[in-house]
Amino acid sequence: MPLGLAAALLSPLASAQDAAPVRPDPAPEPPGALTLDVALALATAQNPTLSAARHELDAAEGGITQARVIPNPEVALLMEDTRQSTRTTTAQMNLPVELGGKRAARIGAAQRTRELAQAQLGNTQADLRASVIGAFFNVLVAQERVRLAAGSTEIAARGARAAARRVAAGKISPVEETKAGVELANAELERAEADAALIAARQALSTLWGNPSPRFAEADGNLEALPTRPEAVLLRQSLDASPALVASQRELARRQAEINVQRSRQYPDVTLSVGAKRENASDRGYYPVLGVAIPLPLFDRNQGNLYTAIRQADKAADEYRATQVRLDHDLQQAASQLAVSRASALTLRETVLPAAQRAYQAATQGFEAGKFNYLDVLDAQRTLLQARIRYLGVVASSWQAATTIDRILGR
Repeated sequence: MPLGLAAALLSPLASAQDAAPVRPDPAPEPPGALTLDVALALATAQNPTLSAARHELDAAEGGITQARVIPNPEVALLMEDTRQSTRTTTAQMNLPVELGGKRAARIGAAQRTRELAQAQLGNTQADLRASVIGAFFNVLVAQERVRLAAGSTEIAARGARAAARRVAAGKISPVEETKAGVELANAELERAEADAALIAARQALSTLWGNPSPRFAEADGNLEALPTRPEAVLLRQSLDASPALVASQRELARRQAEINVQRSRQYPDVTLSVGAKRENASDRGYYPVLGVAIPLPLFDRNQGNLYTAIRQADKAADEYRATQVRLDHDLQQAASQLAVSRASALTLRETVLPAAQRAYQAATQGFEAGKFNYLDVLDAQRTLLQARIRYLGVVASSWQAATTIDRILGR
C-alpha cells in the first residue's frame, strides 16, 4: 500500500519531468536592410546549436547536484519459519558507507564536466560569431557581384547596340555584331549565376538564426573597410586563451578527474546494519541486531575501468597537443592570408581598377568614333570585369581570414 501510494504521487512528477519542452518557432528577422549587429543579435538569441550548448551547461549543474548526494539507506524485513508459534522476525536498516573518497572524486569529476561545458559554450559562441560575420560579408560580396553583373550586362547591351548600328551603316563586318551578341549572352549568364549565388548566401546567413527563408531585403555594410588584425607574432601570444584550446584543456582535466573516480572505486564500501529481532517462541521480546558487511576485493578491483580511464586521459593529452599545433598553424596561415589579401585589395582598388576603367572608356569612345574595332572594346571590357571580380575575391578572402583569426582567438 505505501509503495502504491508513492507510485501514484510520483508518477505525475515523473511525467512532467520527462515531457520535452516545446520551443517556440524562431522569430524572423525584420524586413528591410540588415546590419551586422542585428544579425549577431538574432543568431545569439535563436541559434539552435548555441541553445544546445547552453542546455548542456545546465545539465552539468544537475550532475554536480547528483554527485553530492549520499547513498540511500535500505530497510530489510526477514522472516524465519511460517508458523506463528515459532516464527522469528527481524527488521533492520542497512546503511552503506562510502570509502576511498568516492564522493569527493565524483564531485570533482562533475565540476570538471561543468567547466568543460562552459568552455564548449564559449567555443560555440566564438564559432557562431565568426560564422555570422563571414556569412554577412559573403552576402555583401554576393550583392556587389550582382550589381557588377548587372553593370556588365548593361555594358554588353550597349556594345551590341553600337555594333548593330555600325553594321547597318556598313562600317564593320556582321561578324563583329555576332561577337557582341555572344558577349551579351555570356554577361546574362553571369548575372543569373550571381543572382543564384546571392540567394544561397542570404539563406546561409539566415539559417544561422534558424530561418531558412530570409526576409531581409539586403545586407547593409561597407566592403571598402578592409579588416585589420595585429601581426602573427602578437596573435600567437593570445593563443592560450583560444576557446577551442581551452575546451581541449578542460577535457583533459575531466579525464584526469575520471581517473580519480575509478581509482576510488577500488576500495570496497562498508554496509552497517542496525535492527531488532523478535522470536515468538521466546518471552524475551526483541533482541538488538548489529551487523557489518565488507566486500572482499578478490577478483573485481575495478582494474579494467581504471586502465580505460588512464588511457583516455593519455588520449586527451595527445588531442590537446594536436589542437595546440593545429590552431597555431591555422592562425599563422590566416594572418598571412589576411596580409596578402589586404595588400592585393589596396593595389587593385587604387591602381588596377582606375586604370582598367580608363582603358575601357577610351576603347568605347574610340569604337563609337570609328577609331577602334570591337575586339579592342571586348578586351578592355574583359580586363575591367576581371579586375572587379578579382577585387571582390580578395575582399572576401580578407574577411574570411579575419573571421578565421577571430574564431581561433574567440574575439
